[in-house]
Formats: sequence, structure tokens, C-alpha cells
Amino acid sequence: MSGNELFLAFMLLTTPPGLAETPPSETNWPALREAIQKTAIEWEILDPRESAYLLAKRAEFSIDINILRRRYCEFKEAPRIAECQRLPERATVNELIQFNRGYRKHLSEKLSLDRDRSEQYDVALHETDRLYKVWDSVRDARCDFYYVTVRRAALKKLKDSIGEEAYTLGQLPPNVPTWRFNEIR
Repeated sequence: MSGNELFLAFMLLTTPPGLAETPPSETNWPALREAIQKTAIEWEILDPRESAYLLAKRAEFSIDINILRRRYCEFKEAPRIAECQRLPERATVNELIQFNRGYRKHLSEKLSLDRDRSEQYDVALHETDRLYKVWDSVRDARCDFYYVTVRRAALKKLKDSIGEEAYTLGQLPPNVPTWRFNEIR
């Protein structure tokens, strides 16, 4: 693989998606495929496990390169996988989510018994569900067996849901709306 193939891989991956591409020649295909896959893996838009079927067939080159182009656009501003290490371990996150779901069940049961405070319970249920989504994103980001694109999408969703500043500072919200504990028992 030469610098030419790497440059061509760069150009092909950064071209806007949707353009049809003619498959490379049989002669150029192996080196170009290797350069594209290597670049896409480094850019975290291709999981190494996907290499077995994405860009596996020269005849499907146009389809596959456009998949990678869409991913390049989608993940250009997304956090990198290394940022997952700043998040709690998946086992801890699972426990926090389990508590969130138990707390939600508790609120639902209280709502059915205490209808005169239904507005408070509805707000608390909504907040609990919102926090669940945040922590579900953390869990997906920490899941090592998910493809890199799924994990980066989870990081992006997390960053969007808690905000740039909180994400940068590593300030995750609680797993349940603790500020409601004194109001709802």
C-alpha cells in the first residue's frame, strides 16, 4: 500500500455521499481496499470486524464507499472511542439503570394510589425516563462488543443530551431525579 492509495482512500471517504463510483480495476482493488479499510478503521467509521463484509466485493464498491461516506459525515464531530474510558464501568452503569427502572416502577405504583398528586408523579416519571436515556447511552458507549460506530453514536447522543460543557467536564447527571426525593416518597 503506497501513499497514492492512502491519498485516494482519503479522497474517496471525504467525498459527499450519494455519488456513484465505478469499481476500481482488478489490479488496483486489493491495495485500494486495504487503504480504505485502514483509513476508515483509524477514523473510527469502520469496525475492524466489519472488514470481512464491507468492501469485501469489488462489484459492491459504490454501495460500500457510500456507507462509509455517510458514516464519515455522521461521525465527523462525534467523540472518539477513547472517551469511553472516562465513563463508569458497564457493570456499574447496569446497576444504576436497574435502580432507575425500579424507581420508575415505584413512581408508577405511587401514581396509581395517589391520584391527587398525579402532576408531581408525571413530572418525576418524565425526568426518570430522561435520565434513563442518558444512562442507556453511557451503557451503549461502554459495551465493548458493540461496533465502534454504535459506541460513537452513543457518545454523541450522550454529549447532546447532557450538553457540551457537562460532557467535557465528565459531569454525568444522577441516574434518578434525586431532587424529587423530598417531594415524593
